[in-house]
Amino acid sequence: MAGAVDRRRFVQLAALSGAAALAGCGTTGAIGNLEPVKLGYVSPQSGPLFAFGQADGFVVEAARAAFKGGVAIGGRSHPVEILVRDSQSSPRRAREAARALIDRDRVALMLVSSTPETTNPVADACEAAGVPCISTATPYQSWYLDRHPAPDPVARKPYRWTWHFFWGLEDIIGVFADMWGQVDNNMVVGGLWPDDGDGRAWGAGFPKVLRNQGYTIVDPGRYRNEKDSFATEIDAFKAAGADIVTGVPLPSDFATFWKQATDRGYRPRIASVGKALAFPAFIEAMGNANGVSAEVWWSPHHPFTSSLTGASAAQLAADYQASTGRQWIQPLGFVHALFEVAASVLKRAGNVRDRRALADAIKATSMDTIVGRVDWTRSQAYFPNVSRTPLVGGQWQRGRSWLFELEIVSNTSHPEVPATGTLAPIT
Repeated sequence: MAGAVDRRRFVQLAALSGAAALAGCGTTGAIGNLEPVKLGYVSPQSGPLFAFGQADGFVVEAARAAFKGGVAIGGRSHPVEILVRDSQSSPRRAREAARALIDRDRVALMLVSSTPETTNPVADACEAAGVPCISTATPYQSWYLDRHPAPDPVARKPYRWTWHFFWGLEDIIGVFADMWGQVDNNMVVGGLWPDDGDGRAWGAGFPKVLRNQGYTIVDPGRYRNEKDSFATEIDAFKAAGADIVTGVPLPSDFATFWKQATDRGYRPRIASVGKALAFPAFIEAMGNANGVSAEVWWSPHHPFTSSLTGASAAQLAADYQASTGRQWIQPLGFVHALFEVAASVLKRAGNVRDRRALADAIKATSMDTIVGRVDWTRSQAYFPNVSRTPLVGGQWQRGRSWLFELEIVSNTSHPEVPATGTLAPIT
């Protein structure tokens, strides 16, 4: 259809990541006569969400180097084997990968990252099998609520085997509203919320809160991912005069929307969009995305240090750029933090063959990481099993070292992350 973005153009960028080559790889060998402790790691390294896994190769190799001498558990140094699997951006494939890691590979601890399409089916498989699991890079409401079997949101019953660290919808609504207040606008918001785990959670949470703040919400309803035309949404936003567009679309879907909006004569003053606008390669590929804004989970400006390597956030980003020749991306910090937490849990568990001991060690975690403090010893969110991490807001602006750079423009909730600019209207 005219105006639709060629998705192959974006999927081909996956070849740049090298992450797909990790699938099936792991360290081998043993220290002394000890068998390796197996860690499973699942993420979307291909498919429409491949960008989330783009830094995985770099992080996993750094983790393997950090674990090279083993991990001290119960007074003995145990070798660590990391088994990486690609969810292919598919919930079905994520579930299959998790079950194989559990049933065939006998992993002691599961790690998983990036969007409900991967984190939730893996967590569900671990909850069913009684395998400890730590996940990240999914808003915690999407992670807790969009599970199978579905939990009772009123009861807020804790999961037994699965824990999560990331921010929540209350955090991103606060960040977006703070950014919007920096630019004169009519407080009319158009919502792009798809019919997936994120879209259902965001589409339920955003309108309720924003209406209470005086915003008018234009919500055309949930839509299927990877569609060819956003004419219905664009015409509804244009008719309402929406100065603001928000949502949580796939990158390729936002590219289609943005091109078709231009073709139909609609350009908002502000576009603050989750998921799609997190990645610099995508911003460059779009070509006309200068001034769009997004949530910032992690950046080189964050004042945190790795417990695994001692590197600062700035050092980790610089090392990634020097090693890969690519601009830093936000999942870099969170995937690194997964292995930080895993190392701490293994050391404290005492017996890695005891799943309950591992689960207890996760539940007792309170530590500083490269993404901030991860703490499951106290309640931080409306739902259990969640540790909330800092969230600020950023805008893509023409850069000095890179074509577009993400400037921190909203840090009201977390002033420890320094602001580097202010939000400007899209021109």
